Amino acid sequence: MRTSRLEPLPPVFTPILHLREGKDALRRAIALAPEKGAGTLVWSSALHRVEAAIVLEPERILAASRPAFLVAANALADALTALAAPELPVTLRWPATLLLNGGEIGQVTLATPPDATDAEVPAWLVVGFSLRLSAPAHQEPGLTPNHTSLATEGLDDITAEAIVGAWARHLLANMNEWEERPTRLPEKYFARLETAPWQGSARRGLDPVTGDLILDRDGARQRHALA
Repeated sequence: MRTSRLEPLPPVFTPILHLREGKDALRRAIALAPEKGAGTLVWSSALHRVEAAIVLEPERILAASRPAFLVAANALADALTALAAPELPVTLRWPATLLLNGGEIGQVTLATPPDATDAEVPAWLVVGFSLRLSAPAHQEPGLTPNHTSLATEGLDDITAEAIVGAWARHLLANMNEWEERPTRLPEKYFARLETAPWQGSARRGLDPVTGDLILDRDGARQRHALA
């Protein structure tokens, strides 16, 4: 394990651990969560990929803490929007797949303690992401047309360090905003969420407690669980 090469972050993020290439940041953050607690940031990078994970200490029961998943997705979208070319649209696919210029480029994940129940406050949560920096050298162009990377979109000057740092800062801002103005989460999320064919023309909403996606078709409601 190496020390971080990130630019200085707010003191809430400590310790910051940089793993060797190929190591799983999410798995390491989960392992450290009981001991190190909230604010632990673990990240790793390789030639084609960057990933990071942060330990959270929720105050709500698990059922009401899961929207942190969407907060983390919004934060990654905010980070990429700030770093990327302004003409390239950054959008989301339910629940937490990141799209750049219409192609899948990243994924956000939420992990919970294995013994956690919806009605109890979990000891910790871990939110993490993975994002493609470039396509593998052996991959033929056009082989995976629904996926993209920073290099594919001409953004190979954006470093892994910049992405991790921007995500951490935006996550902190988004978490604070969620606490102070809960209605901003669905506003920001739906501003970026693509309309998938299975959603059709239904009116979309988020359950204000659980973050579940609610589709309303002429009064007939369908719920898509965030869990």
